[in-house]
Amino acid sequence: MAHDVISTCPVCEGELMISRLHCRSCGTALEGEFGVGRFGRLSREQLSLLESFLRSRGNLKEMERELNISYPTVRSRVDALVRAIGLADGDDEASDDEFETDAVAESATPASDAGADARRAILERLARRELSAEDAATELRALGEG
Repeated sequence: MAHDVISTCPVCEGELMISRLHCRSCGTALEGEFGVGRFGRLSREQLSLLESFLRSRGNLKEMERELNISYPTVRSRVDALVRAIGLADGDDEASDDEFETDAVAESATPASDAGADARRAILERLARRELSAEDAATELRALGEG
């Protein structure tokens, strides 16, 4: 029986890496260092919120009814989720009417966004081990403040 993967060390809270992948069908195994990806780092509550967001097709009023929480709480949690998966562009001031699926989809396609390109470059340097996790976090925080 497969279990959900945890992404944080229960001892030191550092990021866990997957070291082996195995195909049940053909028996192929891959060994190395594999990350869990942006969605693998989400808590169960954040994943539940994401599922609700997708079920409602981004309609926050529908999420409010489904989750039985206030609209400002839904909005706050969705904003936090967008930040948690690294899609925030620093502009969390969208109006209530604008914050539907299309607005999230636009912020999720940062091809021309210089900030997103800078974040991606930092993460690529981190992946190549040219940067420590602490230095990457510092640089990412500095981008967020700029």
